Amino acid sequence: MNGGPSGFHNAPVTKTIVIATALFTILFGVRGNSSKLGLAYQDIFEKLRMWRLISSIFAFSSTPELIFGLCLLYYFRVFERQIGSNKYAVFVTFSVLVPLLFEILALGYLKDFLDKLTPGPYSLIFASFVPFFFDIPISSRFRIITVHLSNKSLIYLAGLQLLFSSGKQSLVPGLCGVLAGCFYRFNTFGIRQCKFPDALASIFARMTWPSSSSSVQNSSSDGNVERLPSYLSHQRDVNQQEETVPMLPQPSDASLTTLMSMGFDRNSAMQALLLTRGDLNAATNLLLEAQSH
Repeated sequence: MNGGPSGFHNAPVTKTIVIATALFTILFGVRGNSSKLGLAYQDIFEKLRMWRLISSIFAFSSTPELIFGLCLLYYFRVFERQIGSNKYAVFVTFSVLVPLLFEILALGYLKDFLDKLTPGPYSLIFASFVPFFFDIPISSRFRIITVHLSNKSLIYLAGLQLLFSSGKQSLVPGLCGVLAGCFYRFNTFGIRQCKFPDALASIFARMTWPSSSSSVQNSSSDGNVERLPSYLSHQRDVNQQEETVPMLPQPSDASLTTLMSMGFDRNSAMQALLLTRGDLNAATNLLLEAQSH
């Protein structure tokens, strides 16, 4: 499933989380401590090992979980491109801290049923499924034998695999993440209006390590505006020759936002929607074709 331009262009927060998660998982895995990273009742309420609160957020306990988790985190970079890195950082913070509180309460009240939780950024991943469900449109449908699927089905299947990877130990963090995602979606406590101070955001931006793929993608994205008219010049000339046709209406904000959420810049998205008379699917295909040329 296409999540917009490849790489971490315009997604520095996602890039940091993905790299940190991979490094923490590898580091603790090499040392043989991956199975000891999850939150446990004894560690939190009896031994007071508060460092587990941090280690349980970033490191997965197994390679399959790491692969599925990183793939989902990488795909969900589309939301950072949509709302901006500052607000996405607020979303990440909210989606980590609120579920962490729920998980501690679950360990306290369900200690006879649940003594340990699996580590990893489950809460952030499953909080991201809420905007994925509401904001990412279905652009294509297909059928395998008698099963009807869509272009979003693969993401859901990967999420289900991760959610049940460790039974109840992974189910609880996942459900806590979905709950936090719903809180953010419905603007509980006015969280969607919150932003980090510009000074703090600037410091984080300078700390984010550079990426050659990002710089290449940046120049590629900047060139989309130039390549798109060239690639579609014939169609635009035809439209200009139709003098009897009245001026086309402006594309809807919803269609424009959808294309921008896929990683395309505003100018290219606007031109594609104008050329396709507001047809979202046709505009998406034109942008993807222009990008491949």
